[in-house]
Amino acid sequence: MRRLTTAALGLLAASLLVAGCSSTPPNSTGDNAATGTGTLTIGIADDLPGVSLKTDAGYAGFDIDTANFVAGKLGIPTKNITWQRIDQSERVSALTSGKVDMVVSTFSITPEREKDVAFAGPYFVAHQDLLIRRNDDTITGPETLDGKKVCAAAGTTSIDYLTANYRGKITVVKVPSWSECVRDLAAGTVDAVSTDDLILAGFAAVPEYKGVLRVIGKGFTDENYGIGLKQGDNRLDQVRAALKEYISSGAWKKSLDANVAPSGYAIPAPPTVK
Repeated sequence: MRRLTTAALGLLAASLLVAGCSSTPPNSTGDNAATGTGTLTIGIADDLPGVSLKTDAGYAGFDIDTANFVAGKLGIPTKNITWQRIDQSERVSALTSGKVDMVVSTFSITPEREKDVAFAGPYFVAHQDLLIRRNDDTITGPETLDGKKVCAAAGTTSIDYLTANYRGKITVVKVPSWSECVRDLAAGTVDAVSTDDLILAGFAAVPEYKGVLRVIGKGFTDENYGIGLKQGDNRLDQVRAALKEYISSGAWKKSLDANVAPSGYAIPAPPTVK
């Protein structure tokens, strides 16, 4: 267990003061109305507020809604979905090993990943950004990170970008999950967390961190989220068609409005599914 520093105790006190502030919690995913008998195991995160979060009622968030909608269009009822928590670094191996049938977990489409994974998408375009402590005025963007400790989850494009562009200038702290990064930031053991703005906005809005942490708001990459399947999976075209319907039907925006917009994140126009 880490010994709390004076700064960390101060942040803890601040978080308690804002605990009474409320942000709209993610809505539990409803039944997708499919009537088939098939099953599907979907790899997800379980610690991303507004995106993919485990709740008392199950799992909720934009990625969960996306996965549930697509499963329904494949004829898989919500009750027949097995939600499998996987670390960010496991997303490719979980597919190639057969641990999961599909990954819906802020999974950026990259040429390197496409060697092993078949992607449908993008269904959202996020931008890598920075989460810092609210009163830190020394970090104003990626160009002011020299000498700082920046946390990122292992196996992500976020950590790849940091190590490729800031090697020797910053200390990259690698951990298994984004929630661990954010806890370390609040405790004062790292100076910033860098990942997709969609994820960071969700953390900044939860009562524990609201008024304590803030997103810089200067995105510096494009992260095209896709649904990952194993290479050769014959459902790929069906998943693409389902994502197109998800967007055109209004279900895409409805989910983002319910789960993400309450954080103050400006919902962008939908991308074109390829």
